[in-house]
Amino acid sequence: MKSKQFNRYYLFSCLGVLIASYYPLSMGVRVITDMLANGTVMKENYPKYIIPYTPISVAIIIGVILMPLFIRVFKKFPFVGGAVSATVVFFGLELLLEEKVVVSTAETVTKLEDWQMFMCYIPPEGWGETVTTYKTQTAVDILMGDYNPAFKMHFYIISIVLIITILNCLYGFGQMIKSGENKRLKSLVVQSACSITFLGLCILACFTAFWRDGSIQVSPLSATLMTIFFVLLGITVGVFVGSLLLGKGKIVSIWIPSIVASAMTLLMYLGEMFLLNGHLYSFGTGFVFESIPGIVLAPMDIIIVFASGLTNFIICYFLNYKKRLEA
Repeated sequence: MKSKQFNRYYLFSCLGVLIASYYPLSMGVRVITDMLANGTVMKENYPKYIIPYTPISVAIIIGVILMPLFIRVFKKFPFVGGAVSATVVFFGLELLLEEKVVVSTAETVTKLEDWQMFMCYIPPEGWGETVTTYKTQTAVDILMGDYNPAFKMHFYIISIVLIITILNCLYGFGQMIKSGENKRLKSLVVQSACSITFLGLCILACFTAFWRDGSIQVSPLSATLMTIFFVLLGITVGVFVGSLLLGKGKIVSIWIPSIVASAMTLLMYLGEMFLLNGHLYSFGTGFVFESIPGIVLAPMDIIIVFASGLTNFIICYFLNYKKRLEA
């Protein structure tokens, strides 16, 4: 009976990730078709954010397809096999696309890696214009390669978080069906909600850049969305760690995931700093939003970092509440 349930779950999971990946996969097909036919992709035909979302989708699909194999081989730790294989697939395809796909404009011909950097600098509605006042480069400078490759840290963090947290949910539910053990059910439900919401914010950011207008000081709407994004990133990773440490004692099951959540939010700030050449977006005016002397973070940024950990602490406390009572 459990075998039949798992087979249905596995089929549903494969179909689900394929359907959800339709757009990023179609973007990849369009780009590869243009490359094979013309040796380049014209700017007007380039689908935004083929990297990292096409490699993310392919990596998750491969990880899900291999689920029965890893459950059979790794027994209690199939997620490790799935996460490692998916991560290898992601970086392999990501680096291949970055190096081999070429984007052409009227002025320049550039690798996809450089083109993605250009899109990060220029708001979606501002392509082709001079980069904003807090930049020294022009669009042509960027396309000619005058950039810091460390900007990709931003993308890679988001990519790996999406891959491992989504696979953790899919593998976790699959293991529960196989074993009949449901002690991780609540944590996986919370993890699923966090991962889906974070993915939704990532998609929104791709097509709107959270409505940033190119200024280093963003609007209240943009500041709110970016704050939610940063906090939710930390919580998503924190809940993932917490789901693996359930019932291990307060320090291990609550404090460690919360510290990881804050650390991940801080790491994302570092990625943003690399992207913006040592700057961070400012969420408002006044002392709370101004950089602290000696560091790039403002008091508001530090509050956001701690808010991520505090929220995760509350979530992990309640996920472990029943086990604390039993202890």
